[in-house]
Order: sequence, then C-alpha cells, then structure tokens
Amino acid sequence: MNKIKTGDQVIVIAGKDKGKQGKVARVLGEKVVVEGVNQVKRHQKPNPMRGVEGGVVTKSMPLAISNVAIFNPETQKADRVGIKVETVDGKVTRTRVFKSTGAAVGA
Repeated sequence: MNKIKTGDQVIVIAGKDKGKQGKVARVLGEKVVVEGVNQVKRHQKPNPMRGVEGGVVTKSMPLAISNVAIFNPETQKADRVGIKVETVDGKVTRTRVFKSTGAAVGA
C-alpha cells in the first residue's frame, strides 16, 4: 500500500519549491506530480489533428516522493504516514493513519 496517493494534500520538504503545498495529480512509481509545484516551461509543437496549439506551455514536472510529505490539516504541519492493519471477521483492512495523531488520512 502506497503511503502517498493521488488526491492527497502534500507539502514539499526539500528542493527549490520547499514549503509549497499542492494536491497530488499523479503517482509515477517513486515520483509524484504535484499541481502547481515544480513548474517548467516547455516548447510545444502544434498538432491540428489533436487540437493542440503550439507555443510555450507551463507544466508540472515530477518530484521524488522522498521530497514531499503528507499535510496534516489538524496540526497544519507535514506528517508521516503509517499503515494500521485491522482484522474484522477474518477480513484484513489496511488504513493509512497520521503518525502524530493516529487519525485516518483523508477522513
């Protein structure tokens, strides 16, 4: 089970965008794309078949997953994530919890 998933609110803890917050747009293995963070300008060729205009576009590039931490809204700080395993009637459920408070992530 991944500790950071698509849609999580994260904060950047290292690099040029340290301190910025955003939502995880995509998880790419050991990298994550965060909306509004690690912005770069790229030149794009027009493609009329796809309806893509040409010019200089700004897009978010991937960050190493180790450079982001999940944001805890209760404490307003970065936090670590743990996995809580419970067995109920023979079914195993895994939930992500904040290490500092023990509250479920995304609840």
